[in-house]
Amino acid sequence: MSASKVYFTDLRTSFNENLPQKLERLIKTAGIGQIDFTNKYVAIKIHFGEPGNLAYLRPNYAAVVVKVIKELGGKPFLTDCNTLYVGGRKNALDHLDTAYVNGFSPFSTGCHVIIADGLKGTDEELVPVEGGTYVKEAKIGRAIMDADVFITLSHFKGHESTGFGGALKNIGMGCGSRAGKMEMHSAGKPYVKQELCVGCGRCVKICAHDAPHIVDRKSSIDQNKCVGCGRCIGVCPTDAVRAAEDESNDILNCKIAEYSKAVVSGRPQFHISLVIDVSPYCDCHAENDVPIVPDVGMFASFDPVALDQACVDAVNQQPVMPGSHLAEMPQEHHDHFTDSSPATNWKSCLEHAEKIGVGTREYELIKI
Repeated sequence: MSASKVYFTDLRTSFNENLPQKLERLIKTAGIGQIDFTNKYVAIKIHFGEPGNLAYLRPNYAAVVVKVIKELGGKPFLTDCNTLYVGGRKNALDHLDTAYVNGFSPFSTGCHVIIADGLKGTDEELVPVEGGTYVKEAKIGRAIMDADVFITLSHFKGHESTGFGGALKNIGMGCGSRAGKMEMHSAGKPYVKQELCVGCGRCVKICAHDAPHIVDRKSSIDQNKCVGCGRCIGVCPTDAVRAAEDESNDILNCKIAEYSKAVVSGRPQFHISLVIDVSPYCDCHAENDVPIVPDVGMFASFDPVALDQACVDAVNQQPVMPGSHLAEMPQEHHDHFTDSSPATNWKSCLEHAEKIGVGTREYELIKI
């Protein structure tokens, strides 16, 4: 496979061009106009930010992408899927509240927000993964699969499980339904944290397989009956039902790559990553720490693998930010993401994604 083109611009501005205008020039120069958007539904996959976290991308950047797509004749919507964990985005109503509070309204961005996997994270489509080693059918939010064109707008940052979070993380993990997220994170089934359980029985009512049972006012889940759909996680009022999260980080990364293939295969795609506010951990945290490196710039490509590789390389060329989490860690690996989260192996995702045909790690960086 020949090298993919990745377009880059730094964050310098002038009286003649601000950052939103520079982002518009970047994505147009990178070729977004080559896609036929005419009367097409366009999913723009983004992270709306967990309440309390301020490192997520400003809605101003989303507004630029929406504007360009509308000019090209498309019908864009901003989208994400519900989370598996406790927080402000575990169902569609809370998720929409979070998106609006963080500024992602139709008035600020120019398009609507659709939570792709529905009210409780169960509205999914089973998508075959050709050549998949770990996943045969990915469970993807239905609205994302209903779209004609798929676009990502990613905040590139560190991650405590995958090493970094970029385009592939935004696609693979982000587009998974609740059951899909569970499949990526866990080799097992959900369990009940007994000290949090109040014995309300909601998990019993929602389960179609008679897996949860209440004994002495505490729920427990029969692992032989459970199919791992995750519905019990969504209805638990005390967040007592949890995913096992017992999968190794390398396999987690490989599953993310395979889920990414399910999402992007067979339709037009385009990817944008902003390497700013490079926090050490995911935007799913209800807080964000000091950036581990200075801001770098904005990147765009038709190839999400090449895009992620280019962003990693750019971050690793930056000095360590004084006073950050990374500055407190031993600099043993000459790799900022490995030094920041030593138990991770970010290369496993890109290597597997390249192996199964999502894209290539070879890229030509074109600066504008």
